Amino acid sequence: LQITGLIFGGVGMVGTLAATAMPQWRVSAYMDGNIVVFETIWEGLWMDCISQLGLRLQCKFYDSVLALPPPLEAFRALMCVAVGLSIVSFLMAIAGVKYTQRGKEGARGISIFILAAGVAFLLTGTLVLIPVSWTGGSIIRDFYDPEVPVPLKRELGAALFVGWGSTALLLAAGAMYCHCWC
Repeated sequence: LQITGLIFGGVGMVGTLAATAMPQWRVSAYMDGNIVVFETIWEGLWMDCISQLGLRLQCKFYDSVLALPPPLEAFRALMCVAVGLSIVSFLMAIAGVKYTQRGKEGARGISIFILAAGVAFLLTGTLVLIPVSWTGGSIIRDFYDPEVPVPLKRELGAALFVGWGSTALLLAAGAMYCHCWC
C-alpha cells in the first residue's frame, strides 16, 4: 500500500508540475459555422499562446504581475505552493517508506513520516483542486452566458484535465498513507 501510494504521489507530483506549466488552461472555442480554423488561442497561468494552422506557435509571457486579474494571481500562487508541497510530500513519503520497520506491529513500527506525507498529499490535492475547478467553473459559466461575445468564449484546456487527474492521485496517495498510519 505504501509503494502504491508512493507511485500515485509521484505521478500526482509530476502532474501538478505539468498542469502549472502548461499554457492550455483555457482554449479558444469554435462556435461559428466556419469549418476552416486558422488559429487556436491558449491561455495559461504564465503565458498566452497562438497556434496558427498547427504549424506555427507563438507564446508570450505576461508582461506584468501587477496587470494580472486577482484570480489569476491567486491561482498562480496556489499552484506554486502546491508544486512545492507535492515535492516535500513525495520526499516525506520516500523517507516514511524507507524508515518503516517491517518487523514490528503497531504505531511504533510505522514512521511518523508516513502520517506527515499522507496529510501533506491530502493538502496538496486540495490546493490543486481549488484553482483547477474554479477555472473550469468560470469557463463553463462564461460559455453558456449569452452576454459574453463569441470570440471571448473558451473551452476547457488539457491542463485542467491534468490537474483533475493529479488531484485524484494526490488525494488517493494521501488516503493510502493515512490508512497505513491508522
